[in-house]
Amino acid sequence: MIDKIQGFFEKQAFGVCEWWGEKLNMEIGQIRLSFIYLSFLTFGSPIVIYLVMAFILKHKYWFKRRQPTIWEL
Repeated sequence: MIDKIQGFFEKQAFGVCEWWGEKLNMEIGQIRLSFIYLSFLTFGSPIVIYLVMAFILKHKYWFKRRQPTIWEL
C-alpha cells in the first residue's frame, strides 16, 4: 500500500526536486526530505515556492524564449 502511494506521488510530482538534484549534484531523496522538514518548520510556506518552481519548469521554454530587442528589428 505504501509503495503504491509513493509510486503515485513520484509519478505525479512536477520534477522540481529532481531538477534541483541534477543541478546541485545531490541525491533527490535528501532534497525531498529537506523540503518536507522545511515545510513543517515554516508552516507550509515552501509549498508555495515549490508550486512556483513547478510552474516555471513546466513553462521554461516560454521563459527562455529570447525576445528581439529594438535594435534587432
